[in-house]
Amino acid sequence: MAGRFGVLLRDARRRAGLTQEDLAARAGVGVRTIRRLETGGGTDPRVGTVTLLADALGITPRERADLLAAADGRQPDEPVEEPSKDTGVTPVVPAPSLVVVPEEVSEAADHLATIIATRLRREEELRRVHDPFPLPVRWRTAADLADHWDNICRVPHGMTAAPLDLSGEIGDIADIYRGIPSRKLVVLGRAGAGKTVLTLRFALDALAVRSRGGVVPVIFGIGSWDPTTTPLRTWLVETLQRDHPGLSAEAPGGSTLAAVLVDTGYILPVLDGFDEIAEGLHRPALEALNSLSGPLFLTSRFDEYERAVTNVHPLTSAAVVELTDLTVDDLAGYLPRTARRLTPGDTATAWDPVLAALRDTEAPAANLATVLKTPLMIGLARTVYSDSRDRDPASLLDTGRFPTAQALEEHLLDTFVPTVWEAGDVRQRWDLEQVRHWLGFLADDLDRRDTGDLEWWRMGGSLTRRSRVLLVTASTWLTTALLIWFVFCPLNSLTSGLPFRLPVVLVDGLASGAVIAVPFGLLYSLLVVRKTGHLEPTRVRVRLFDRRARRPRLRRRIAVRFAAGVAGGVLAAVVIGVFVRALSPDLVVIDDLGRLLRLILVDVTVFGLAFGPACGGLLALLTLLEVPANLTTATSPADLLAANRSTVLRVVALFAPVFAIAIGVGAFGAAAALEEITGPSFHLVKSFRVSALLGLTAGLVTASAYVMTFTAWGQWLVFARLRLPLLRKLPWAVTAFLDDAYRRGVLRQSGAVYQFRHARLQQHLAKAYRARL
Repeated sequence: MAGRFGVLLRDARRRAGLTQEDLAARAGVGVRTIRRLETGGGTDPRVGTVTLLADALGITPRERADLLAAADGRQPDEPVEEPSKDTGVTPVVPAPSLVVVPEEVSEAADHLATIIATRLRREEELRRVHDPFPLPVRWRTAADLADHWDNICRVPHGMTAAPLDLSGEIGDIADIYRGIPSRKLVVLGRAGAGKTVLTLRFALDALAVRSRGGVVPVIFGIGSWDPTTTPLRTWLVETLQRDHPGLSAEAPGGSTLAAVLVDTGYILPVLDGFDEIAEGLHRPALEALNSLSGPLFLTSRFDEYERAVTNVHPLTSAAVVELTDLTVDDLAGYLPRTARRLTPGDTATAWDPVLAALRDTEAPAANLATVLKTPLMIGLARTVYSDSRDRDPASLLDTGRFPTAQALEEHLLDTFVPTVWEAGDVRQRWDLEQVRHWLGFLADDLDRRDTGDLEWWRMGGSLTRRSRVLLVTASTWLTTALLIWFVFCPLNSLTSGLPFRLPVVLVDGLASGAVIAVPFGLLYSLLVVRKTGHLEPTRVRVRLFDRRARRPRLRRRIAVRFAAGVAGGVLAAVVIGVFVRALSPDLVVIDDLGRLLRLILVDVTVFGLAFGPACGGLLALLTLLEVPANLTTATSPADLLAANRSTVLRVVALFAPVFAIAIGVGAFGAAAALEEITGPSFHLVKSFRVSALLGLTAGLVTASAYVMTFTAWGQWLVFARLRLPLLRKLPWAVTAFLDDAYRRGVLRQSGAVYQFRHARLQQHLAKAYRARL
């Protein structure tokens, strides 16, 4: 068996383009040990040695499992694949799992890699990273903030590792990372130094050399993570499921695909924005990151990371590099190629006088030289002055107008938004002052909530819990009243022949609205606001036919939802029974309190028997018809919103008629049965006509109340889509405005949420918005 292990090890090494000496240096294993293993001499290899070799070779999970099986003397579950043609390229990172994962998990990783690569390429295009070429972002080793080289190089006890040369430029980042045996790298830099663009390039380069079934680099905006309340593994899984709803599907063994991908090492966490974690949480976050045994790529501002590791152990086994400032030569090679020639046939551009002043290092250019050292500010200067025909970059040298470097930065940030909104062929024409106001509101709202993630399901301003409950209750009340006014009362008047009296109709609508809004508002307060605070977007679709197996987990979910539906229906029946009897015109002939209480009990029983089973049965049926989202579903914020809207409307279209029939038939049957037992009484449901109207109205009202109260899309409608435009905080075409801001480069996408292009831009817009209030 050792002979088969040696063949597999030798073939994997050759495919990786490594000599025995190279593999020994990368894995921290002696050369003589590798030579002995490949030739079959000596004893069988240890599992720890095999793991080190597999990590260094960058093999796939399937190849890793075969190597371990050969080391243990077992036959693989499937035939070993033929060695692929040697391309000279090493896969970016191996999956460190020691178990063979199901095929659907590997397929999910492949789908995820395709989706992420497509989105990141689009992100680079919108950021104009390659227009005309990437800025030469460089870095140097920051050994003072790194762990011991012995840990980084993963050498055995008793051996000493030499420091690694980690310097390079943006195109080298994936190769530099692959050269770190621990597969842990921290990238530091000041604001705007190019950390986020570097993460994009790293992920795309890693995906470009990824083999089928290999590890997937996923960029996570780590600023929203609270390490004191959520373990890192849980947060990674939840973020994956938020950004890629298809990964919420159940995997073999009962866990979700997202959880299995994380647990088996298929996900390489690329954690962007360690500095954006809330103040006071950096050290707990660092401690939690140290518990991550697998590969890691982390970015942070220098000062925040330095404070986090002061007097404590740095990130275990992690190498650290620091981004360096761009030089005048970098500017001279980049900015003129982004601008127009001054005259045809001439090579001079408007940037030439500015570059000459920067090389002269005199006082007028000192502030500008300080500002134009980061890709962020260079990108803003390029947008404002190279893309605009009406602005002269020489004005940046005016020390009277810009006496400090900060004044120059504020000018570039302030001019960026007008420039991008005035340029190009656009679909929407927004008023510039309104655009400033809308963007400022969004930035200020994110600042108040101490986050950078613009999630459509959490939009609506900084509302208190009480305000949210009151607004949902009022919206449900108004919607119910409108349905009573324009559906129930006109139909009732037509079918019964009773006159349509406007005052009576108005009172009936307002009273009925309260009857529905109060129980739904109470349930919203108890089940949503107090429990989670916000509703997350649904991660399922609704299908009439699904061949999936009926698992115990599904049966439990159905039972829980049925019980919740029955409880909600009975609660609504109590409120409706009391209100209906209190508002009934027959109340004037009831002079016995005991009789009144008995009639209220009868009404509550009638409505409880109708509403309880109907609500419980429909929630159970909805659970039965839910299927996971498609793995290939796009993950942009707009697509996630559209998918949730489609799911909610499909639920309403399917179950509103069913609920109407169930309520109508149930109410009529219950009333008739109780009539036989209790004798004639003043039941509201006296005839099939009244029951049918009640069912129709109940179906429409309950469906609309459910949408606004218990769906993320309904919350979006109430808090953002309607409320904010009414308050003139956002335009009526909210989604079109956000998409326009994204296409112009003011916003960026991070999974299923928007973010401002840079935290510095968000802070500037928020500050300007507050100054105008």
